[in-house]
Amino acid sequence: MSATSDANAVPKPQLSEWETLSALRTQLEADLFQTNKATLFQALDVAGVTKIVVTFDGYGDSGQIEDVQAQAGDGDVTMPGSVIEIMAAVWGQTEPERSTVSIAAAVESLAYDVLERTHCGWENNDGAYGNIVFDIAAHTITLDYNERYTATENHTHSF
Repeated sequence: MSATSDANAVPKPQLSEWETLSALRTQLEADLFQTNKATLFQALDVAGVTKIVVTFDGYGDSGQIEDVQAQAGDGDVTMPGSVIEIMAAVWGQTEPERSTVSIAAAVESLAYDVLERTHCGWENNDGAYGNIVFDIAAHTITLDYNERYTATENHTHSF
């Protein structure tokens, strides 16, 4: 490059420490989600579970999982009682926090992760409701999300 083109180059702004840590955490969370999903799906497959259906509902700045159903084929089954290890990102740390949890707790954790990754604030105001389906054979998690809102229509007429 010539000295002229170097002099005309627009300098790239430096990322702040917070932006750098945030980017690292976002990437770590994405990686851990895939790892946790694979661990959970393997445990569910071994237990013979073919599908998990999680029902959620949120409104008024509060939200929760309403129901979790485990299925094997077309029938409902009891959630396996075994435990697995899942990992979570911790702000400012490059290594994740490891926890041994029940399969039911891991399902809830991934369900909340799916909601937060796609619709942060799903529990606020009029809220949202729906289902999260864990299809073990297809190795997918599908979110069916319904957002509530209040609409107002105003009509003013002068004659």
